[in-house]
Amino acid sequence: MATLPSNAGVAEAGATPPQRKKDRTHWLYIMVIIAVVLGATIGLMAPEAGIALKPLGTAFVALIKMIIAPIIFCTIVLGVGSVARAATVGKVGGLAMVYFLIMATFALFIGLVVGNLIHPGAGLQLEPYKESAGGGDGSTVEFLMSLIPGSIPVLPTLVLALLVGFALQSMGKAGEPVINGIRHIQAVVFKLMMMIMWAAPVGAFGAIAAVVGATGWAAIGSMAILMGAFYLTCALFIVIVLGGLLKLVTGLNIFRLMKYLAREYLLIFSTSSSESALPRLLAKMEHAGVSKPVVGITVPTGYSFNLDGTAIYLTMASLFVSTAMGMPMNLGEQISLLIFMIIASKGAAGVTGAGLATLAAGLQSHRPELLDGMGVIVGIDKFMSECRALTNFTGNAVATLLIGKWTKEIDIDQARAALNGSSPFDEQSLEPDVHGTVAEESPAATADDTPDEKERVAVTA
Repeated sequence: MATLPSNAGVAEAGATPPQRKKDRTHWLYIMVIIAVVLGATIGLMAPEAGIALKPLGTAFVALIKMIIAPIIFCTIVLGVGSVARAATVGKVGGLAMVYFLIMATFALFIGLVVGNLIHPGAGLQLEPYKESAGGGDGSTVEFLMSLIPGSIPVLPTLVLALLVGFALQSMGKAGEPVINGIRHIQAVVFKLMMMIMWAAPVGAFGAIAAVVGATGWAAIGSMAILMGAFYLTCALFIVIVLGGLLKLVTGLNIFRLMKYLAREYLLIFSTSSSESALPRLLAKMEHAGVSKPVVGITVPTGYSFNLDGTAIYLTMASLFVSTAMGMPMNLGEQISLLIFMIIASKGAAGVTGAGLATLAAGLQSHRPELLDGMGVIVGIDKFMSECRALTNFTGNAVATLLIGKWTKEIDIDQARAALNGSSPFDEQSLEPDVHGTVAEESPAATADDTPDEKERVAVTA
């Protein structure tokens, strides 16, 4: 009797597999690229017209500001609860959380060092938007801007979220209904964030046109320098930091690991989403000799809390905006911003646009006057999203191998065989997994999965 429903369910699933909603975020990526090219072209060919388009970028930044406080509140409250639950799974969960926290802090520090060395955005001298400077009827522009709700102070929201999170922890089971309610609110907030991100092409078009119209080729050069420095920093972080740790602890080679995960990299790059590769990473880490419990705990935890690539992006982008606005941050402000980023970004690693929202939250909490310079970042953010996702994904894979070694839950011989190709991964074994078998067989991996997490499209934080 117990097996009949299961078999029926399998048969039914085989006959009519559930239809998944099509992912259309690749169109957003294409539209942003087109908008950036058009904006730069208008800025170069008709500078005055480009400058007049600045309210488009300012309005998009205002929409981002509007959603900052709800995102921070929901992710921090649920993030604190997730940390508590991860700690209860024992040594593996606690070790994973400590490792991800240390690596994210180190990545933030690296981003600050590189940003201070190259000074991205130097010489742009961006200016805040003024109603009188906008094109057309100034009163009409001012009226339309007034329709966007004002932002809520970030630091008080952060403090309140931390207190609420700890209070719900102390309530135990009695607090679970409240946490579930906040999860549903978070799902709405993330949906609203995705709706706002679909306006990114318009915001990027206006912001890039205005910046290029005011500064010419200097803006394009500065953005290219930032993107090049970011890609190079992420590459060095993977090869030197992650590769060095992997070699020191397990004796495995980072380049062989990257070759082993080549198909996953291609999948992430083509979809701009590391979540699309989650079932494959779970299966491949088990094939590489790491025990199922370690994989089931470490990988999902990393998908929510691992921020290697995002951390580098946050600090370098912050320094770019402050330098471009002619208001560089001193060392004390940089350190306090780093601490804020560590806290505010937890639990939001898998949210589309979360990196942009966290960046806006950090700037608003420390230097609100810098928010007007974020329009340029909107234009190039999508160009850096794949690199962030690839870096975070590689960090998750390395963390799984490291924690497997530290907990003595890895077969090193099998890991070497898998990475050097002598024990190739069976791609056909994934056929049932992509329809949910991995999730069913790895309860630890999905114990904390929630409807809002399934709504997340891409890791771009």
